[in-house]
Amino acid sequence: MAIDPSKFHLINVADTCSVWNVLSSARLHSAAKEAHCEFCVTSFVRYECLTKPRRAPSPAETELMRRLTQEQARGGFTAHSCDIGDLQTIKLLESRKKLGKGELSSIAFAMKIGQAVITDDMKARKLAEDSGHALAQTTSHLFSWLIFKGRLGDSDKVTVIAQHQSMERPLAPYLEKAYEMALQCRLNSRP
Repeated sequence: MAIDPSKFHLINVADTCSVWNVLSSARLHSAAKEAHCEFCVTSFVRYECLTKPRRAPSPAETELMRRLTQEQARGGFTAHSCDIGDLQTIKLLESRKKLGKGELSSIAFAMKIGQAVITDDMKARKLAEDSGHALAQTTSHLFSWLIFKGRLGDSDKVTVIAQHQSMERPLAPYLEKAYEMALQCRLNSRP
């Protein structure tokens, strides 16, 4: 699915990986908030992020959990419960793809409220699209949009990618490509 760096839906239901990817870079997260992006999660995602037992969390995981807890205390990444209708949608989606409850609940809740789902899982994006939900976005798309809009500058690219990698997150090559796409889009939009 190709991204358009000139457009980004501001209200997003984030799955677990996207929560970690957005929070992995303080600079990216700060720019997103300054651009009035809002992120919420389902109770399933909150459970996966903060409650689900882990053998021995890495220092990066522990830091990301701290960041999420702190952000939720400030009113960000609000958790929403799924109702019976959402659970039925999740069951229907579950029969179509092998995805976790976090991704499924995020897609179902985004469909219910008519907002974007932000997921860095290719199968989840495809399922959202196949289910008729056109508002599927990625962290890389967010990054490219912030570059395109001038909310992040060229020097921020290195900072965002370094912060992301320091939290042991895997999107560096996609962020590089998203950066190039944003510059190309900006060039193409000039009169």
